[in-house]
Amino acid sequence: MDVDYDEEAPAEEKPTRKIKGRGAEDDDRYAGKAGQFESLPDDDDGTGPARSIEGWVVIVSGVHEEAQEDDVFEAFAEFGDIKNLHLNLDRRTGFVKGYAFIEYEAKQEADSAIKGMDGQALLDSKLSVSWAFGKPKKGGRRR
Repeated sequence: MDVDYDEEAPAEEKPTRKIKGRGAEDDDRYAGKAGQFESLPDDDDGTGPARSIEGWVVIVSGVHEEAQEDDVFEAFAEFGDIKNLHLNLDRRTGFVKGYAFIEYEAKQEADSAIKGMDGQALLDSKLSVSWAFGKPKKGGRRR
């Protein structure tokens, strides 16, 4: 076979790669409402606290290790109706881990609890109270 290297050989085309698996062919799996997902309605400018599914959650840190659920409940119940209260205990010692989650129905109740109890003392322990969840910044990626 004679090959003349001076002549330009036709460029060989690469074979197109066949894609296999999910998403290979154009199907209408996500057509219509199948690709639309529910979200919570935006109620303000997109910054600040985020509402959980059931209410507004506040985190309380600095809770005394010997505090009881009733002590925390009584201190925060004056700001509104507490929907849920989580006071986690250490498995080994049985004492409080030092933080609590308190859920209020209304944002105003949770906000007044933060303003009223942040920096206050409960059983000789200074509390730090803030929102448990914040909204992600616009344009940022959630991981």
